[in-house]
Amino acid sequence: MRLAVTVNSCLIVVDVQRDFMPGGALPVPQGDSVISPLNSLIELFSSKGLPIVFTRDWHPRDHISFVDRGGPWPPHCVINSEGAEFHPNLIIPPKAIIVSKGTNRDREAYSGFQGTDLHSILLEKGVKRLFVGGVATEYCVKSTVIDALEIGFETIVVEEAVKGINKRDELSAKEEMIDHGAILVKIDEIKL
Repeated sequence: MRLAVTVNSCLIVVDVQRDFMPGGALPVPQGDSVISPLNSLIELFSSKGLPIVFTRDWHPRDHISFVDRGGPWPPHCVINSEGAEFHPNLIIPPKAIIVSKGTNRDREAYSGFQGTDLHSILLEKGVKRLFVGGVATEYCVKSTVIDALEIGFETIVVEEAVKGINKRDELSAKEEMIDHGAILVKIDEIKL
């Protein structure tokens, strides 16, 4: 199967931030393996003048997801911290759209659509087809993809451009995304 990058396509890069990379506060093992395939996609979408959205966790210091507030995670991606920065090797084009999530101290937000204006941005740009990559497959990628599908976007997950925390949960997340209607493709199946 080959899927085309059409004029109404958008690339969504989910949470490729220092804290989710090896050495970060909440690392995805080998999370940096997504950088090269994502950069290839970013260059492709940039060359066609198509929108590219980067989501990021952008948490207050006392966010509800943090252990000291009873949440499951160590503090990570705190607003304006080094850990909240995008990976230094990730290409961020000048026209990139950055969507911050998890900004409300009392609300968790895994999906790029939750508590953000991502949906209206995509509608404004006439987007119908999403290509998605990033970390972690079982959490923010899956939540973003499922929300996108429920809203009505055709949603394609690029296998080499996503990475999960562990193989079993990642496989389960991929199956769940497919069950909701996502299409999983290899990067060489994307028609330029």
